[in-house]
Amino acid sequence: MRRSRCPNGPSNRSNTGAWIYRPASHPVQSGCPFGSLLIASALVSREELPIRPEEILPHRPPFLFLDEVSALDPGRFARGFWRLTGDEPFFSGHFPGRPTLPGVLMVESLAQLGAVAVLTDDRFSGRLPLFGGIDSARFRRQVVPGETLDLEVEFSRLSARGGTGRGSATVGGKVACQAEMFFVIVDG
Repeated sequence: MRRSRCPNGPSNRSNTGAWIYRPASHPVQSGCPFGSLLIASALVSREELPIRPEEILPHRPPFLFLDEVSALDPGRFARGFWRLTGDEPFFSGHFPGRPTLPGVLMVESLAQLGAVAVLTDDRFSGRLPLFGGIDSARFRRQVVPGETLDLEVEFSRLSARGGTGRGSATVGGKVACQAEMFFVIVDG
């Protein structure tokens, strides 16, 4: 893996030498832990971030629960977000008069972010990651229309057949959901 030095000096570089970049498109800029982009692969260049998930994933609306990937280390780590507008079809039935994002969709959004990290790794090009299991899922707060769900996924193991990782979804810096995920990788 080739890493370039950041032209803006050490303050804009991670301890691994990867690019760090502040996106203009992220909804919260000051004090937001998701305000930096991490690029640590020859596959993803600085100009390619942020990534629109539909460029990588087979998912399409109404089952695409990720608006943008704002940080990426292919095969290892990803950050992104999902803006909830209130126009999503599930809000009308979950729950009438008190729309709340279903917890299972928070976990699915984490899985979709993880799938972007897997599919941008050259080893898995043309393949498809599928859920194999969810462990230790915890839902800490309700998420409602108008909020932005900040997402982060990191893999602890990744092989040719599958892997495990941990994801966290936050709103305004407060944890909404955390889960450990297991997935298998099949031929696409």
